[in-house]
Amino acid sequence: MHRHIALSSLCLLLLSPLALAAPAKPAHHAPLPIPKERAVSTQHSVTIDGHTIRYTATAGTILLRNKKNQPIASMFYVAYTEDGVHNLAHRPVTFLYNGGPGAASNWIQMGGLGPYRVNMTNGGPTPPAPYSITPSHYSLLNDSDLVFIDAVGTGYSRIVGTGTGKMFWGVDQDVKSFAQFIYRYLDKYNRWQSPKFLYGESYGTTRSAALADYLQDHGVALNGVILQSSVLNYFDWMPGSINKYIFYLPSFAAIAWYHHKLPDRPAHLAPFVQQAREFAAGPYEQALWQGDTLPKSQLDALARQMHRFTGLPVRYLERADLRVTAAHFRKELLLPEREHIGRYDARFAAADGNPVSSRNSFDPSSQFTAAPFASAFQWYLRNILKYDSNRHYKEESNQAFNTWDWRHDHRSRPYVAGNLAAAMRKNPYLRVLSENGYFDLATPFFETEYDLRQVRLSARLRKHITFAYFKSGHMIYLNPHALRAMHAVLNSFYHDTLQADARGAAH
Repeated sequence: MHRHIALSSLCLLLLSPLALAAPAKPAHHAPLPIPKERAVSTQHSVTIDGHTIRYTATAGTILLRNKKNQPIASMFYVAYTEDGVHNLAHRPVTFLYNGGPGAASNWIQMGGLGPYRVNMTNGGPTPPAPYSITPSHYSLLNDSDLVFIDAVGTGYSRIVGTGTGKMFWGVDQDVKSFAQFIYRYLDKYNRWQSPKFLYGESYGTTRSAALADYLQDHGVALNGVILQSSVLNYFDWMPGSINKYIFYLPSFAAIAWYHHKLPDRPAHLAPFVQQAREFAAGPYEQALWQGDTLPKSQLDALARQMHRFTGLPVRYLERADLRVTAAHFRKELLLPEREHIGRYDARFAAADGNPVSSRNSFDPSSQFTAAPFASAFQWYLRNILKYDSNRHYKEESNQAFNTWDWRHDHRSRPYVAGNLAAAMRKNPYLRVLSENGYFDLATPFFETEYDLRQVRLSARLRKHITFAYFKSGHMIYLNPHALRAMHAVLNSFYHDTLQADARGAAH
């Protein structure tokens, strides 16, 4: 066990804009215990793309401080760093996290991006414990050192001293806490010269987009940002908006294709999804714009076209006035089989306890995967990483989610696609990879495409955004075939980004 105490040189950082604000009023509760920073390191190896990588795994904590240099939070992380690297300027470092808000990073870490992964049934329920954990041959460790971070209130990350939830549980507060963690990590492990990447999943993409701009304004220029299953604009879901119907239709088409519910199922998914995009942005959008004035004959014709793309009954589509939500689609698609499908990954299906209800009783893609991830990671921490704690590792924080401050940039809800575009204008070398699951009903890929194409970038900068699509859901890595394909995409993204940066430096 190796203990690392914060260096005195960090004091200068505490006075910077990255230091978290002290509470406006004295805390009304007794200060919470303040633990020392801690780090436990173990040595391992993994084979990726036929090459053996020897690495050090470090599970530890870093203290966050306010402007008065008082500890207010302890953030937990697991870092994987390649051994034998003499020049850290040639070795990238990637900061990874999940979303929620209020979710720990065990999902993205044990899904296969880390050097170990939990084996699960692909697209179905996994039997109870014992769960199988094996080396991940599709880990990102061949491209970069990895630092998985738990947001305050999740995992082993917790509030300490005079800290309060209000300091961390909000869009802007969360960005500042992650920024300070990254600064402290770069200081502590001498990684300032390393190429730097962010990798966020779900709400983690909201965090990444805002964080990229914030870091750029405070002295850290990123090389790349990877967005997995993005949510970049919370205003698209306002009451009365037709966007939610348009954005979901291509996802409905992909899912109906997967479950063989189409009247004339094509052999290949991608061309069919493109047809669904064109229908959604064309005839379907025009029909919805007419609202209650849409003639009955046109409604009937559109319902027949929607049936071709979604597999839903024509009469049902007519009764719905062509407006089908994701929740309704999850109930209706497999209704004849008395099953309902998952929100995060619609490949997962389960028996429907109440087929006549309009609500889903649970999400199969969540229920079938949560226990394996939680149990496997608890075991992994103690037996592989050798990190013991008398605290429970908290996979989710309902308290953080339920009290989240959604305000951002003087708006009541976050719109962060603009922040990402601003970071790209300020740093014209920044590259973005958008990873999307065809079968994701939480963050539909068509919406992500729209949001990233409405940020008014120049043609030159727009080329720095790459899209990738996989036959999986929100957690792309749940499908091992998609994980392998994603690994190849990430290899290319890191290689191309670093090569482009090298050419730019040469000029």
